[in-house]
Amino acid sequence: MQNDAVISKINQLLIDEIEIDEDQINPQADLKKDLGIDSLDFVDLFVIIEHNFGFKMKAEELSGIITLQDFYNYIIQRVNPI
Repeated sequence: MQNDAVISKINQLLIDEIEIDEDQINPQADLKKDLGIDSLDFVDLFVIIEHNFGFKMKAEELSGIITLQDFYNYIIQRVNPI
């Protein structure tokens, strides 16, 4: 899957499923501080990502993910392993 397609899909999932305002979608946005994603939202994200991208996320893998760009990079790496 192309990187742009992954990013576009993630953005749409955040808008539709987590109810993030489209105006807030910015690669440098902090997931918690800027987007307001809390622990319950992360649980929802785990399920959404598994359903849409076909792999399971683990909480310990997210320790270094702070910004939306970090999240994009993580998903892209899992979808398109080198």
